[in-house]
Amino acid sequence: MSRNVELFARANRSIPGGVNSPVRAFRSVGGTPRFVARAQGPYFWDAEDKRYIDYIGSWGPAILGHAHPEVVRAVQDAAVHGLSYGAPTEAEIEIAEMLIERMPSIEQIRLVSSGTEATMTAIRLARGATGRNKIIKFEGCYHGHADSLLVKAGSGLLTFGNPTSAGVPPEFVAHTIVLDYNDIEGVKAAFATHGKEIACVIVEPIAGNMNLIKPITGFLETLRSECTAHGALLIFDEVMTGFRVGPQGVQGLTGITPDITTLAKVIGGGMPIGAFGGRKDIMQNIAPLGGVYQAGTLSGNPVAVAAGITTLRLLSQPGFYEDLAVRTRKLADGLVAMARAHNIPFSADSVGGMFGVYFSNSVPTTLAEVSASNIDMFKTFFHAMLDEGVYFAPSAYEAGFVSSTHDDNVIQATVDAADRVFAKLAKG
Repeated sequence: MSRNVELFARANRSIPGGVNSPVRAFRSVGGTPRFVARAQGPYFWDAEDKRYIDYIGSWGPAILGHAHPEVVRAVQDAAVHGLSYGAPTEAEIEIAEMLIERMPSIEQIRLVSSGTEATMTAIRLARGATGRNKIIKFEGCYHGHADSLLVKAGSGLLTFGNPTSAGVPPEFVAHTIVLDYNDIEGVKAAFATHGKEIACVIVEPIAGNMNLIKPITGFLETLRSECTAHGALLIFDEVMTGFRVGPQGVQGLTGITPDITTLAKVIGGGMPIGAFGGRKDIMQNIAPLGGVYQAGTLSGNPVAVAAGITTLRLLSQPGFYEDLAVRTRKLADGLVAMARAHNIPFSADSVGGMFGVYFSNSVPTTLAEVSASNIDMFKTFFHAMLDEGVYFAPSAYEAGFVSSTHDDNVIQATVDAADRVFAKLAKG
């Protein structure tokens, strides 16, 4: 029995499904999860000491590669002074100032411990600030596992073909309007019908939880104009895209200004952290100043903040994002070239350090188009690449991530592995 199989059997005895987050279970692709023993740069090694080129990167945070020495040193230095205080620190102010300086829409910000906590509180804040109840979200966009958001959500839920979650009473989602991503007319119709009742629209401005899906021209602009016209707030969920697709997230790429932004992942450099921020007049509604309550024992954890500050400083190096985007595009283009050489229906896309792969002839723009791609061929591709020592997301509905340590040699090794895999797929 292999070590990974042995560990998975052991994990199933004490952990539901053997994992602490559903998509790790390999349920959508079959097989046994790889249990990570260590990671460095663009690689991780499993419990059997097999090395993999990692294109998950902790689902985005490892933008500098795993175990960057300066980030690790910052964590070590912070830890020796105490792991948690439950009281304010100067470092919390420093990271808040850094985030405000870099995100043009944020005037004040509150630190929390996860992306789910950030999005959950952002919606509560929007409801409290507007005095309204209804919210709009988009099918395929995942904003964490808060009850009101588990309606036709993407990511792990979508992978298992379950559009809702058990344990969520219908009353909890009665005020959630679910629309199709990139459906401009649907947005206009929803506001025409419910405009005076809508507190906010929450959206992944570039989706990463139904694979990588970019907004079509006019989609984000419509969200902004409809929210403004009807007095609703626009929430950009940049938990995944913030500091991953560019130095100012999607809002920096598009010039569209949300009212509230949620962040996590990259801002913690691999440590658990989240944040939500926006205009000062909106943020003043949060306790202790206003009536919208939010609290957290570990909010602004000093070790996580130390990792985040160091990561953000390193990301400010000249040319960082330009180099990252070039490498990510090189990966996407290389995969497409290999697939076409073997007549495999395949496409890929990228933005910044994120990419998507699709077993379809063109890049999808909707969840329905992703679902219409050849999911079975993806499963075969995933396992064949795993055998080649390349670890992609174990789901056809997840984006991938490149780090600054995925150099030309690593990218070329991946493309070469894909060439061998596509050759096998072509033979059936």
